[in-house]
Amino acid sequence: MNLFNVIKKDQEYWLVDQLKVSHIPNIDYLVAFDKLLTGWKGQRVAYLSLLMDEENEDWLLKRGFKKVSSIVEYTKPLEGPSNYTNTFQVEALSDSQTTDFDFAILYDSCRSGSANKNNLFSISQIMESLESELGTIWRDQCFIFSQDGMNYGISIPHIEQGTPDEGRMFYFGVVPEQRGKGYGKIFHTISLEILKTFGAKEYLGSTDKSNKPMRRIFEANGCILRDIKGIYRIDMKSG
Repeated sequence: MNLFNVIKKDQEYWLVDQLKVSHIPNIDYLVAFDKLLTGWKGQRVAYLSLLMDEENEDWLLKRGFKKVSSIVEYTKPLEGPSNYTNTFQVEALSDSQTTDFDFAILYDSCRSGSANKNNLFSISQIMESLESELGTIWRDQCFIFSQDGMNYGISIPHIEQGTPDEGRMFYFGVVPEQRGKGYGKIFHTISLEILKTFGAKEYLGSTDKSNKPMRRIFEANGCILRDIKGIYRIDMKSG
């Protein structure tokens, strides 16, 4: 059974996420991750970023990891109609007049001033990763929320490979000047509806533990706290 989801980018990084299963003892995760870590060292990849239970923190720190932050994971069944009023234009990047360059600028604006501490990538790296992680149809999954010709925010709902029933958001955000007005809740609700059209039966969302605005959006839209994980990182030079 696969106990970790791993995203690899050439010699640049490995992104590793613990896939928690209730009947799997913690020692099995430690054994599996030790093998994974050995493989990462053998391939001399620049760094490894890990999401894992904080109960293993001391074990990880002794192996050269540094703690970046903590994240919370929320979940919600995607069933039945949602009652909301939408006065915004919702358009996929593939259907809009927005260029990839302008979308990158909008994306960068949405993530500026974020309470998330795990900002590993530059916007150019993020744009590169969209195709590698979401495939050639990534523009169909990038949505822009606008009104009267002004862009208010974006979301990138998707189905992760290997989890056909589970919907996630590669990113979700509101431009700084429109925050605190309730738009985040609306855009998140619309994004959940889009995930339904993708075939998702359940939503899994995550954010930094300290990101109170995003946590309020999760809870306002009926999402339930499922888990708390630590974010850890190790670099090859220290590995």
